Amino acid sequence: MTEQPKPTPEIATPETPKDSADAAAATARPDPAEATAKKGPSNPFIWGTGRRKSAVARVRIRPGEGKFLINEREIDDYFRVEPARQAVRTPLKVAGAERTYDIFVRVDGGGPTGQSGAIMLGLARALAVAEPQLAPKLKEQRLLTRDPRRVERKKYGQAGARRRFQFSKR
Repeated sequence: MTEQPKPTPEIATPETPKDSADAAAATARPDPAEATAKKGPSNPFIWGTGRRKSAVARVRIRPGEGKFLINEREIDDYFRVEPARQAVRTPLKVAGAERTYDIFVRVDGGGPTGQSGAIMLGLARALAVAEPQLAPKLKEQRLLTRDPRRVERKKYGQAGARRRFQFSKR
């Protein structure tokens, strides 16, 4: 009597899924927008995070009458200079939603320019999650792109990043 080897059952692993539905589930990455778009009676907000230089802004929006609070202060009280106020309102103007959402922002770090840029990016991201048809329009205006520029570091033997100490011939 010859013993024949028993067939081994196929075991589905993440590397070798059994069928195409499993393959799609294994390769599909979770959408980061889904995590921020979870709404319900306990959480009516849509979140967006923006960063610029060393500033970080956490933006929450919800349907409303157009209230805009930054660190629990009105936008006109928080930003004293007009260019910063205009920059923050840019995503709303592009989307045509100036009086459609209540916006609540918590921003830390940086100065007025970095903070306004961070709020602008966070607001644009939140609007793109709230209304996905606006994403191409916001992307076209470069509002969904993070500005990678940072302050250049000071080098040793110099007065600053590029500035040299005064040179004396004598």
